[in-house]
Amino acid sequence: MNKIKVFIFLGLLFGQMALVGLGQETADQTLIDKWARVLVRYSLDLQPGQSLLIRSETEAKELILAVYREALLAGAYPYIRCDLPGRLEILFRTANSDQLANLNALERLEMGYVSAALRIDAPANTKELTGVDPKRSQIFQKSNGKIGEIVFKRVKGKELKRCITAYPTNALAQEAEMGLWEYRDFVFKACKLNEPDPVAAWKSESIEQHEITRRFQGKDKVSLKGSNIDLTLSIKGRPFVVCDGKVNFPDGEIFASPLENSANGWVRFSYPAIFHGRQVDNVQLWFENGKVVKEEAAQGQDILREMLNTDEGARRLGELGIGTNYGIKRFTKNMLFDEKIGGTIHLALGHGLPESGGINVSAIHWDMLCDMSQGEIFVDGELFYQNGRFVK
Repeated sequence: MNKIKVFIFLGLLFGQMALVGLGQETADQTLIDKWARVLVRYSLDLQPGQSLLIRSETEAKELILAVYREALLAGAYPYIRCDLPGRLEILFRTANSDQLANLNALERLEMGYVSAALRIDAPANTKELTGVDPKRSQIFQKSNGKIGEIVFKRVKGKELKRCITAYPTNALAQEAEMGLWEYRDFVFKACKLNEPDPVAAWKSESIEQHEITRRFQGKDKVSLKGSNIDLTLSIKGRPFVVCDGKVNFPDGEIFASPLENSANGWVRFSYPAIFHGRQVDNVQLWFENGKVVKEEAAQGQDILREMLNTDEGARRLGELGIGTNYGIKRFTKNMLFDEKIGGTIHLALGHGLPESGGINVSAIHWDMLCDMSQGEIFVDGELFYQNGRFVK
């Protein structure tokens, strides 16, 4: 009898655990469906008859299918390009230089055609390209730079809508040093999907960002001071752009492209700089008349130097961004989230942003994150930002 009772107890226990798991999956699917609706109806604002390219990896199957369905319901014409884990490693190990430079010709045609493009990052292995020879990576980046030129031109001409988001995979959870369910919860909250009306929440964020950017209008000299930075640059004629869930999802930053010859001073990036899975620690840069004239890193110095030598534009700033999402409180080694952290700024080396009038051209756009929790930002001599918050 005791054995029977034990078996019954275990059966009930495992049954309850299965129901809990099923409940979790059902709840998550509800959030994923909500996520798809926000991406299609708000971020991309897809209209009947518009074409949508959905690019992702197999890990994001749930969200890919939810977006595909929602796009069809919106009257759009979606199609899917789904990559396979390990494909890039095979490419870099096997392809010759000519192949690396030309294999994305079809992507250039696609980006010149579609009305909207959605990228869902969902890596199965964030270290897949860690061992890639930086010189081969440069060839590939220059080729990708041609796609970037098409995208930037079409976005500037309002011919293309684009958005990028990230699906919570085990690989991303491991990078963030979280369990998968903890990381999924982190992502959903960062996207405001836990809100009753996520679109209303992002519209509220938009209002706040517009109020901040209006204070920068007509300004010139920006001075960034703190334990990690002593840098000046100019934003004259370069408006700050709001980021309210349209182009990135999640979002929460404002950015501008500084004048290309204006940066002078020093910065130490207090968080690791990551490019295609390769990590560079404690990066320090010295600028003169807009150009990096000296670079140091505690780890990954060779990678840093190789990337800075990608082309002439790689040593100039393409972006100054200020994080405004105070709901993202943890560094996760994923810049889609990390550059939004309230109390940080990020500087991007390389390609400028046409939305802000940036004209720097480069095959790279490498964001690096700096803690400003004990820093200040002055604009034309007026204190605008102190210890991670805008001064009102």
